Amino acid sequence: MANETVSQAPINAALEMVDMVFDLTVALVPENYSFSLWTEIARILPWLNEEKNAGILPLRGSASANQILLSKRSKLILRIPVARAAQTAQLTGKQLNIGGANLIVGKGKERELKPTTTLHAFMVESNLGEIEFLADMKQKLQAMSISCNLICDKYRKFNDAEHSLTGFGLVIHDLKPQASMQIQCNGLGGSRRFGCGIFWPYKAITGLD
Repeated sequence: MANETVSQAPINAALEMVDMVFDLTVALVPENYSFSLWTEIARILPWLNEEKNAGILPLRGSASANQILLSKRSKLILRIPVARAAQTAQLTGKQLNIGGANLIVGKGKERELKPTTTLHAFMVESNLGEIEFLADMKQKLQAMSISCNLICDKYRKFNDAEHSLTGFGLVIHDLKPQASMQIQCNGLGGSRRFGCGIFWPYKAITGLD
């Protein structure tokens, strides 16, 4: 019982971020959609630019050539400070122009972050090679006093006329509850606004995509 009390207190203290999950219309968006997606959302919610750890989780869909087909199950998910949740609801009903594709944002709801032993980020921004990248991640996690194991996912690169992002997907596993919440709230690396360094629960550590 004492162990449960010790671990639970810091977890509650770390609950400063929340996911706002919105329905989306079906659409075909460009592979590098993340840049225009942030621009459009920040146009409606300008305060996002002031929130250091705020970001947008990658859209999920079926990749085809240089485009992504969103399905009826695809969601727009913003990770934001809890205090901003009510303001984020302003996105409901808004139309977003994403590289010529019009996305209409549906109803949104809050989803609390929960501690899980395994987390995955689609991409953590980095200009390093794979070996150096993993060493850098281990160093950053050690600086956060987090003990865990890492698996490097695919190398990824996205760019448009103004931006260029490179990095690797990353799985962090064997996490303790407090560390899991810390990583979800703080993320790793930069470009959170473009979907980098944001972690969410992952059920397996094989068959990464």
